[in-house]
Amino acid sequence: MNQIINRYILWIPFCFAALLNHEGSAQIITDRPDQTESSSTVEKGALQIEAGFQIGFEGDHSNAIEQLLAPTTLFRQGISERFELRILSQIEQIRFQEKITKGISDLEIGTKIQLYRKAQSRTQIAWLSHLRLPTGSDGLTDRSFGTINKLSISHEVNEYMAIGYNIGYNYFGLDRGDLTYSAALGFSLNSHVSIYVEPYGMLSNFKEPVVNFDAGFTYLVHDNLQFDFSFGTGISDRMNYVSIGCSWKIINDRNQ
Repeated sequence: MNQIINRYILWIPFCFAALLNHEGSAQIITDRPDQTESSSTVEKGALQIEAGFQIGFEGDHSNAIEQLLAPTTLFRQGISERFELRILSQIEQIRFQEKITKGISDLEIGTKIQLYRKAQSRTQIAWLSHLRLPTGSDGLTDRSFGTINKLSISHEVNEYMAIGYNIGYNYFGLDRGDLTYSAALGFSLNSHVSIYVEPYGMLSNFKEPVVNFDAGFTYLVHDNLQFDFSFGTGISDRMNYVSIGCSWKIINDRNQ
């Protein structure tokens, strides 16, 4: 699997060269492909579907855990101008040595609430919270409830560059939970293409640091359709992944 991931990464410069020849309109603000959740909510009445496929592995070659997400899908429904409902579901396959486990991961339901947004300010702040339900297939769930929480802050540096960062806390019924963090720096190359780089990780059980890095790009096909590509690697631990996906916004014309 590591060879497959390296093969994908080699195509990145060629993808950039092809994409830079296009011009177009505004970008869809999504919560993929980076790990940093945006501080924006989906507008009232709109449904945004963000789906992707991911392959990756963790651990040493002899004991590596291989993972395939095919697909992972996030549904975001705008309830008001600053409040959205969220549902996350994914089909997962895990391979450890000769054992393969397939099925549906635990369902997540949640909300995102925009706490701060002003026309004259370049800063936005939002709070995101998910409840993980023990609904997954055997071998893909520990049969316990969990919670995922993040404070999301973003700053628009100028019309071409922005920075976003999250600080969060996850608890899945074991020990003291995990403190999570991420910081994404994004650049708009033109009105179709944006790229980002991002360190992210966590303080597992508030004592074991995990440090990772990822990067990727988005390509706006149409005003309501956007593709993305990303890859990540572990800094403190052995980990790699590569992901492709798309996001589709469905706007209810009656709310415009």
